[in-house]
Amino acid sequence: MHTPEGQIRLVLASASPRRRELLSQLGLRFEVSAADIDETPRQGESAEAYVMRLAREKARTVEARYPGAWALAADTTVVLEGELLGKPRDEAEAREMLGRLSGRVHEVHTGVALAGPGGAEHATGVRTRVTFRSLSAGEVAWYAATGEPLDKAGSYAIQGKGGFLVASVEGSPTNVIGLPLGETLELLTRAGLSLPWEAP
Repeated sequence: MHTPEGQIRLVLASASPRRRELLSQLGLRFEVSAADIDETPRQGESAEAYVMRLAREKARTVEARYPGAWALAADTTVVLEGELLGKPRDEAEAREMLGRLSGRVHEVHTGVALAGPGGAEHATGVRTRVTFRSLSAGEVAWYAATGEPLDKAGSYAIQGKGGFLVASVEGSPTNVIGLPLGETLELLTRAGLSLPWEAP
């Protein structure tokens, strides 16, 4: 997404290879510039408020580096019975998280924000319900040992080896990966950015 003069029009404010891949699969053109912000939850902050706040902060931080462009940011967290589950610190914590998710329903919340010229902003929040299979201790230990859970909220990647953990998904599957594509495309359209399948 560039202007005819070659000016950058869209910047992905994330280092996530999963978000980059999802956007690239749709033929979208963008730069990548990760936002480095404090992601500590605030006291009493809900999952919805948390992911929306971080998405907006990331988008504004990166938009300031690219005057005239739109910065797209997202933040995802897993919630089990009201508790936010972030990324595990090590294999042991990954096993503990997976054991808690086993046989239960959890929610994946993602905030998506676009920050653009003149302080313009478009944002939305998406929630998906995910049900895990009842996992054996061996399954949990094997998956945790693969290393895949270590940079994933909730300790699993539905698009990777972790797909076998999931019994069902209610809502956006790409939200569970880290970027709800339908809602993201709607934000890009609202911002006036052209999509690959639209006539120039």
